[in-house]
Amino acid sequence: MPGREADQEPVYTMAVAARLTRMHPQTLRKYERAGLIRPSRPSGNQRAYSSADVARLQRIQYLVEDRGLNTAGVEMAFAMTDRLDAMDRNGSTSEQVWAAIDEATRPSRAPATDAPGSEPAADRPRAHPARGRIAP
Repeated sequence: MPGREADQEPVYTMAVAARLTRMHPQTLRKYERAGLIRPSRPSGNQRAYSSADVARLQRIQYLVEDRGLNTAGVEMAFAMTDRLDAMDRNGSTSEQVWAAIDEATRPSRAPATDAPGSEPAADRPRAHPARGRIAP
């Protein structure tokens, strides 16, 4: 489809993409380092953003600012969305979709409070959030 190809054409510099999304350029770099966005670099080291990249940045901004997700949460949300889109394109059944959701949202490790032999969370020393020292 011609419209889809036009969306992928890198036309915006970082400054323009930052202005369009109302994000600081450093925030765009942060999302690039996290692997959430991959602008092209057609000439040397200068980043170029497509309309699709700008739309993705706006989705990231919504998930972070309005929904309270951190970078890992955004990554998981995009992974689930991409997986569901692929399953939809392949004509998967609803049971297969739910199995994929269950697999994608399964914790990769048990919480520290459930680990055998660990201290209960209430008895564990806590670090002071601002100073990094152990609080009583």
